[in-house]
Amino acid sequence: MLALETEKTASIGFRVSIDSGTSTLFVVGRLDVHTTGGVWQKALRVIEESHPDRFVVDASGVTYCDGAGIALLLKLQDRQRSAGGSFAIVSLREVFHRLLDLYGNIPVTESAQGTPTRLSFVEQVGRVSLEVGHNLRILVAFTGQLTVTLFRAAAHPHHVRWRDMWHVAELAGVNAIPIVALIGFLLGLIMAFQSAIPMRRFGADIFVANLIGLSMLRELGPLMTAILLAGRSGSAFAAELGTMKVREEIDALSTMGLDPVRFLVVPRVLAAVSMTPLLTIFANLFGLIGGAVVMISLGYPLVTYGNQLLSAVHLGDLISGLSKSLAFGLVVAGVGCLRGLQTTTGASAVGESTTSAVVSGIILIAILDGVFAVLFYSLGI
Repeated sequence: MLALETEKTASIGFRVSIDSGTSTLFVVGRLDVHTTGGVWQKALRVIEESHPDRFVVDASGVTYCDGAGIALLLKLQDRQRSAGGSFAIVSLREVFHRLLDLYGNIPVTESAQGTPTRLSFVEQVGRVSLEVGHNLRILVAFTGQLTVTLFRAAAHPHHVRWRDMWHVAELAGVNAIPIVALIGFLLGLIMAFQSAIPMRRFGADIFVANLIGLSMLRELGPLMTAILLAGRSGSAFAAELGTMKVREEIDALSTMGLDPVRFLVVPRVLAAVSMTPLLTIFANLFGLIGGAVVMISLGYPLVTYGNQLLSAVHLGDLISGLSKSLAFGLVVAGVGCLRGLQTTTGASAVGESTTSAVVSGIILIAILDGVFAVLFYSLGI
């Protein structure tokens, strides 16, 4: 037997010997996360340089072994068998052998080394298209599941967790009134000032009231409310459900036979759908108040502003805006809950789900708003 190498790293020592085509690695000490890294490459180099027909690890001197040590043993086994040789571990304590059996069936793969291959433009387009198609398929499937669950909730109202629904309605609706009112007021104020300058050139200052009324009731009121809801409540839904997914609470519900969509998603969707029109009304009201402040500063009495508003807007304008807000609330809550349920593991998983919920919600709001615009134009509303 020829001793080739003897080394000691921290609290671990190892010695390599060769005898008739068999290389034996003698390991002594603690094979743990602190010591394994120091001998990992050196132990692999033994196989690469000696190319033995049989490689044996003598673990009789191993006093402690954790997951890192088991990973080293599995890596040595994989490298030796890849080279066409046999591998064996001898004298490993029973407690460590059970740990080896636990992880022994898991293949050990190396991370890719070197510079990643640059994809061509066609490959990038194809990959993005596949990802978009996959997301659309998931969205359609979730929409169908949510629709069925909502119909069941309508048929059996006692199955709905109304206490959770009212709690979410308070957080997403009542607590959002100040920010919605502030944004609505500033929006009406800014639009009135910006439109008053060009209209004054034609002596049409009074028609600022028409612009504010139609813009807020038909378009900006529902749209800004939905965007605020996406940034404030949609992200909160994604973060809440994402945290529950990471903590495996949603898996626990499924294990107990409870539908997560019914118990977690439906109360949030109902709360958002019921609160969005009310928040839109507040946004419209404070937007009109902002316009009134500008009109009064321009020298028009409040009654003149009110009469001009009543002559310009009708009940249909308000109803069309509120109908859009219902759809916006459904989209924002649904997307937020979907992204939360899609949360993966990892430190940044919840943050990624929250960001995806806000971005997806705003994009879908814009698309849905365009659909409503074409629909209303076709119907002459």
